[in-house]
Amino acid sequence: MEDKDLLRGGQFLVKETKCGDVFTPEDFSEEQTMMKEAVKEFNDREIIPHRTRFENKDYALTEEVMRKAGELGFLGVAVPETYGGMGMGFVSTMLTCDYISSGTGSFSTAFGAHTGIGTMPITLYGTEEQKLKYVPKLASGEWFGSYCLTEPGAGSDANSGKTTATLSEDGKSYKINGQKMWISNAGFCNVMIVFARIENDKNITGFIVEYDAANANGITLGEEEHKLGIRASSTRQVFFNDTVVSAENMLAGRGEGFKIAMNALNVGRIKLAAACLDSQRRITTTAVNYANERKQFNTPIAEFGAIKSKLAEMATNAYVGESASYRAAKNIEDRIALREAAGNSHQEAELKGVEEYAIECSILKVAVSEDVQNCADEGIQIFGGMGFSEETPMEAAWRDARIARIYEGTNEINRMLSVGMLVKKAMKGHVDLLNPAMAVADELTGIPSFETPDYSELFSEEKDIVAKLKKVFLMVAGSAIQKFGPELEKHQQLLNAASNILIEVYMAESAILRTEKNAKRFGQDSQKEQIAMSQLYLYNAVDIITKNAKEGIVSFAEGDEQRMMLMGLKRFTKYINQPNVVALRNKIAEKVSTENKYCF
Repeated sequence: MEDKDLLRGGQFLVKETKCGDVFTPEDFSEEQTMMKEAVKEFNDREIIPHRTRFENKDYALTEEVMRKAGELGFLGVAVPETYGGMGMGFVSTMLTCDYISSGTGSFSTAFGAHTGIGTMPITLYGTEEQKLKYVPKLASGEWFGSYCLTEPGAGSDANSGKTTATLSEDGKSYKINGQKMWISNAGFCNVMIVFARIENDKNITGFIVEYDAANANGITLGEEEHKLGIRASSTRQVFFNDTVVSAENMLAGRGEGFKIAMNALNVGRIKLAAACLDSQRRITTTAVNYANERKQFNTPIAEFGAIKSKLAEMATNAYVGESASYRAAKNIEDRIALREAAGNSHQEAELKGVEEYAIECSILKVAVSEDVQNCADEGIQIFGGMGFSEETPMEAAWRDARIARIYEGTNEINRMLSVGMLVKKAMKGHVDLLNPAMAVADELTGIPSFETPDYSELFSEEKDIVAKLKKVFLMVAGSAIQKFGPELEKHQQLLNAASNILIEVYMAESAILRTEKNAKRFGQDSQKEQIAMSQLYLYNAVDIITKNAKEGIVSFAEGDEQRMMLMGLKRFTKYINQPNVVALRNKIAEKVSTENKYCF
């Protein structure tokens, strides 16, 4: 680890990342590759053949497959060996989540809720006694976990919950009263992480509550919710009526619940991105198979330009999402290792390691959840009328994808968070935004260089453009912070625009770095389509960034300032060698069609 520069969270924006410093899926170890194959095989055997049963709300099947996943150790990949898990690193946790989640959103949701927000709060915040009591049962699938945070009046504003916890006179227990909703795994869970408020505390408190239907302890469950997608994931309301929980079952300290909730969501966000990756690969493959078979006007529709365009964009977004997700996952894993080496406990190291990259977690959650929805949408379109039918898997993929933009914090909340957290990091001195932003402001008033740069090396122009796109963010966000200060958070449309710039910069850079790294070690010839995908994504990103920056600039700047910033925007988004975007798409689509699958 000493030979590479490990950037802090958010620093990608102000420091150059070298391609040798990023982790890519081509870097998987032998152990990780074996894990990936085992998980794929499980998905192909236990989940995909039963899609119809999942779509028909077979909740018992979801529970049964979860038990099988537990028996094979898949529920305990991230759990330390001391508590019955595999103790594997963060990248292995991500790839398990990636390849197990694409069979159906129903299982993916049950798996994510159990391994993430159902188990992790105990692993990361529990006392030694709590961990020894609960985590081995959760890791093995003997017990299942759920997470009771959301209430009818407390969604995005998670700390506003009305559920109460009242201490008994002898101080040995609490009585919990209240209502929770949208609780995944509620129908078959044995342990609930429940958030409640003690007296008039500013922040909520977390509790570990056991649930046994035979001895309900004041807990009643609502009926299963009937949902647009993820139909066989158990989702119910949970009502607490004088539910007694031992004071020893408080998780962390009093009033620490909001912190637990937020940190659990950080991990949940990057894992949600992972959970959308293999879905994109499989949707793309299914669409290509159909496009190669379906003939119109005596020609396979895969040969039509309109279809090629769709296949190329689907494959590109899958490749880019994968590149960015594993880049961030390895950063988190390395940060955890650094903290453990410095003497932190595993709990503390993991907490701080993930928290460090909370910005990247939010970026990935938004980008990949939106890409999987677009991928499924185009999948339906390629299938035409058949895509709208329950006979083909596309409509289920589209319905299942829809929830990804809502849970783990809506994409609107995550967009605002990504910029808000970056500003906070700057104020703490963890990311120097001020000096680079001032340098960009100076550059705007200076005379631009009219020299033609040497762009003969692979990606030399693309990397130059990424560096300039970072300046666009610094120009817009820097001026906005100067103008509005702490009031900036009230300007949500402006934050939204800034966030879209931030997201595109991170995603585009991740793909370019991955492809550059692989071109250097495997030869440029082996990466022709990957180069095309990286260039295509950047081309699209420049458009998105231009639109959002312009919207931001005209919303708060006027007169000379506005004119200067719009000129700066033009300068920072200019290509010397404009790529032939149609040729790029054709190259990608032809490769995917020839291989008859997503093949990168």
